[in-house]
Amino acid sequence: MAHERDGDRPDHARESAPDTQAEPARRVVELSPRNIWRVGLVVLGVAAFGLFIQFVIDDGGGVLFTVLMAWFGAIAMAPVVDRLARHMPRGVATAIVMIGLVAGVVLFFVVFGRLFADQLAELIREIPTLLDDVLAWVNATFSQSLSRDDILSSIDLSPAEITNLAATVGVNLLGLVLSVVVGVFSLFTFGLFLFYLSADMPRFVRWGARLFPARSQEVAATVWTLTEEKTGGYVMARVVLAAINSATTAVVFVIIGMPSWLPLALWTGVVAQFVPTIGTYISIALPVIVGLLSPNPWVGVIALVWAILYQQVENLTIEPKINAKAVDMHPAVAFGSVLLGAALFGVAGAFLAVPVTAMLLSLLDIYGHRHELLPAVERSVEQIEYRPQPPPAAPTEDDGS
Repeated sequence: MAHERDGDRPDHARESAPDTQAEPARRVVELSPRNIWRVGLVVLGVAAFGLFIQFVIDDGGGVLFTVLMAWFGAIAMAPVVDRLARHMPRGVATAIVMIGLVAGVVLFFVVFGRLFADQLAELIREIPTLLDDVLAWVNATFSQSLSRDDILSSIDLSPAEITNLAATVGVNLLGLVLSVVVGVFSLFTFGLFLFYLSADMPRFVRWGARLFPARSQEVAATVWTLTEEKTGGYVMARVVLAAINSATTAVVFVIIGMPSWLPLALWTGVVAQFVPTIGTYISIALPVIVGLLSPNPWVGVIALVWAILYQQVENLTIEPKINAKAVDMHPAVAFGSVLLGAALFGVAGAFLAVPVTAMLLSLLDIYGHRHELLPAVERSVEQIEYRPQPPPAAPTEDDGS
């Protein structure tokens, strides 16, 4: 039998036909005795999964932390390893980079290790004397009568408690040996994970991309590329800037006769580059105090002048070229991310907070939807910025007609 067309159907047939354009029915889930046990199972499953994750973090947090740091280390090494991998196997390229890093650290300690240890020990021994000198300057300047005992008592610490605390924290020879063994084992574990993650990174990326459906693989690849670019660029830029800062500061400190010049130069370079926003001020504060309290107080003044001069030169010439492809972030956002990372994950969280935040901001710029700004809002923003309004255009001859 031939099918009837819609135009040939009677009116009652067309009216009774289902409306295919109607909105689909919504599925409503209600709590009832028939499905309450399913909801209970879901809640129990979520709770069990949360307890399992907590158990893994509590008992295996050290291993997870080592793997996480090795992963970020492999990402930081990726730019150099990728270039070398164009001319040799990736495993060989990874080994060359790791051996180069270890050789650089060993060479530094061979050349400056004894000097660094002696100056650092001398600086630590001089801390009580420096504290007394600072208190004497405060008392003379502000007419106070502060002492070390007053400061310790204000924080509820007596000399006897400090002695007991030192005895508690201190370790015997066996404990020290065990600590060294554990440290060496952890370093070996970190190096092993770092090598395999870097050498097999392309395979790891493919394996991770296959975990996502086809529509999400592009997003996963973008996230990985941004993570590698931001983290690698940030670490390499900070390392180069810290090396330049430490080297030039060490030369200046030697010339002006700064006590313990090597540890203070390394402190200045590392803290100034790896602590966002306030790192510059924290890094130079210690050398300036040491210089001011030395037999020649002009050493501290020269150190302060040098820090200001170097910061200006770095901001105008060196840093823009090195950070061209690195992290581009507002200083307030960087500082806030470091505080949050340190509160959550300690020193490692503070170190990795900036590249992770930069990666998230980059993803927001790529996949976030932006709307056009209304003229009224634009005018309000201009009033907040106190932007000077352009002068009115001069009337022309045609306007008077």
